[in-house]
Amino acid sequence: MQRRRFVLGAALVTALVAAGCAANSTAGASTDTLRYAAVGAPAAASNDPHGGLGNESDAMRFALLYDVLTVPGTDGGTQPRLATSWTPDTSLTRWQVALRPDATFTDGRPVRAADVLFSLRRMQEKAAENYGRMAMFDLGSSAVVDDHTLALVTHKPFAEVGRALESATFVVPEGSIDFSNPVAGSGPFRMTGGDAANAVLERNDHWWGPRPPLRRIEIRAIADPQARANAVAAGQADVAGSVHPATTRQSEQDGLQVVHRPAVTVYPVVMRLDRAPFDDPRVREAIKLAVDRKQLVDTVFLGQGTVGNDLLTPADPTSPMLPQRQRDLGRARQLLTAAGHPDGLDLTLRTTTAYPGMDTTATLLADQLKTVGIRIQVRVEPQDTFWTQVYSQADFYVSYLGGIPFLDVARVALLSNSPTNETAWHRPDWDLGFDAALATLDEAGRNARLRGLQQQVRDEGGYLVWGVGDGLDLARPQVAGLPTGPGFQRLFIDQVRVNAT
Repeated sequence: MQRRRFVLGAALVTALVAAGCAANSTAGASTDTLRYAAVGAPAAASNDPHGGLGNESDAMRFALLYDVLTVPGTDGGTQPRLATSWTPDTSLTRWQVALRPDATFTDGRPVRAADVLFSLRRMQEKAAENYGRMAMFDLGSSAVVDDHTLALVTHKPFAEVGRALESATFVVPEGSIDFSNPVAGSGPFRMTGGDAANAVLERNDHWWGPRPPLRRIEIRAIADPQARANAVAAGQADVAGSVHPATTRQSEQDGLQVVHRPAVTVYPVVMRLDRAPFDDPRVREAIKLAVDRKQLVDTVFLGQGTVGNDLLTPADPTSPMLPQRQRDLGRARQLLTAAGHPDGLDLTLRTTTAYPGMDTTATLLADQLKTVGIRIQVRVEPQDTFWTQVYSQADFYVSYLGGIPFLDVARVALLSNSPTNETAWHRPDWDLGFDAALATLDEAGRNARLRGLQQQVRDEGGYLVWGVGDGLDLARPQVAGLPTGPGFQRLFIDQVRVNAT
């Protein structure tokens, strides 16, 4: 693993220019402006809030420009935002969603139920881009009741509608078709300058919510984790999202603060069940038994994490408590021999550097698996193309999960019709079990069913989850109020402040 110290002077300037930093940024924090260096490839930046959200920088900008219906709470529950309540009928297929009556777009128009339904339908139309965010809803049968009430219909009984509406449900005015530039939003900020990769946002003083402490937020898409950290160290940014653990050690010595988002970073290794040799469960189990999980956590996360047990969302309240899978090299060799590979295997493991430690994960796994005769060639793919040409397509690669809840993971990657079923997990019985869980109104009963489903994926599926690490953001000492929750919660930075020194 390459651990670079901060590079100042000409080398830093080169890195920042390459990353697309705004030319008007200057050293030193302002109490009314926040400069955020976010994860994102500038070439992939977008103004469409209903697309794939491949850049975290885009998603964060959209969370400031547009209202969403609900948001994840700090306790794991769902909190109201634009929607004030969501009430089901006895079948759990028809929900009445009440909207705030005082929300307006920045052009002065009121936010209506028609705008919300239009936005949800547009998300569903773009399902191929956004991983089927609205797949559970029958939006053709859904209807506007009045200006501030929506009748929302689900295809099947679905007890978690409130949580489903957390999924980046950015609301735009009805009839919006041109997204070459941002359209009017009803969020806490409005875009006044820059572009999708280097955005300048000003406070929306007509927003219905609590007044943001900051007048201005600048969001820059910077692909390289070290360049993001360097921007803060040089006074070119106030916050750097998702930096490397090695960087944080030096940063704290330099007087910067490290913000921990506990147990949100997972780099699962994907093995596709429909391609040899991973179509043999013995090969998958052998790989899971051959890895040294503690060494991976100590090396990739520098100990700032916990050993994984092949559960995709270990921090989710529905995650089961199971005996820890232990390393067993002898059993791994036996399984490989029984699967017809007594001389081992030759494999290519793909990875990238979009998030700190993804490449290190692959390199260390290759070294560990040599002990059971699995010879791995590591291929580091470009950040700009990894998520479009490797993710959900390659048969063996290092993936990423950023703390989203199990229901989102199931929707995106585990159902037979999931848009990015990256391990080719096609189990009709599992699909039926998932439907049964979501049709259970009682929360305890629903969670018990969900725990069983997660255990089945853990025992039979194609994910190696070796560990879970803290998300680490770097900030100047004056910055306060950065969100520390999992998943989409980290996008909502409207209440962050910059204190005077």
